[in-house]
Amino acid sequence: MRAILLPVLIAASTVLAGCGGGSGSTGNDTLSVAATAVPHAEILEVARPILEKEGVRLQVRVFNDYVQPNDQVAQKHIDVNYFQTEPYLDAYNKGRGTSLVTVTGVHIEPFGAYSRRHASLEALPAGADVAIPNDPSNNSRALILLHTAGVITLADPSNALATQRDITANPKGLKFRELDSAMLPRILDQVDLALINTNYALDAGLDPTRDALAIEGSDSPYVNFLVARPDNKGDPRVQALASALTSPEVREFIERKYKGAVLPAF
Repeated sequence: MRAILLPVLIAASTVLAGCGGGSGSTGNDTLSVAATAVPHAEILEVARPILEKEGVRLQVRVFNDYVQPNDQVAQKHIDVNYFQTEPYLDAYNKGRGTSLVTVTGVHIEPFGAYSRRHASLEALPAGADVAIPNDPSNNSRALILLHTAGVITLADPSNALATQRDITANPKGLKFRELDSAMLPRILDQVDLALINTNYALDAGLDPTRDALAIEGSDSPYVNFLVARPDNKGDPRVQALASALTSPEVREFIERKYKGAVLPAF
């Protein structure tokens, strides 16, 4: 299926489960990082040997949700995280009263619309069941993609926190189901269309460049950032990781490994 390559009008996305709680760095040479499995933890493995040359030992903790990585950093159990876009971070800080900050942008994961029932967005039936993320930033990102594809109309498609209440036209009468982002690939067989973050799509074996019916363009402003606290953003270990994540080695890995499904943002 050929995807419709779409530009986007504004900016967000991001994973857990793995290693349980624990404290932050266990020594002055260790830096702990919360990340999603794909592609974030994979990219961190490329950065690992670069950091080792700087005398920094990387401790990666993998998560499969979008809340715990920020909670762990805010509570100082983990030093930094790498999984999210700035709009998502802004919404988290506003909702939790925290002040986590971006360190450097690393990559873009073009957001996509997927279906196992229909070959195109035009083929969606009246009253189609559409699953979208339930967190504010990715919820709006899904709606903006559908607006850009001409499936719905939003009052202000530049609003990074648009909701269903902002839909001014829905010609097909789409019925939206809001679910946790991690759930969306699992229910793809049960809905007409699902709007899925690329990290979860890749983890589920989907190829965004081949399987998506619509996908954000390479100009997507939804950059995934390395994130820290204000008190440790300037830590030499954090800055060393920022440099490693924006190195030629990481750029080459992203371009070779993901073949357009993930794009360098530096």
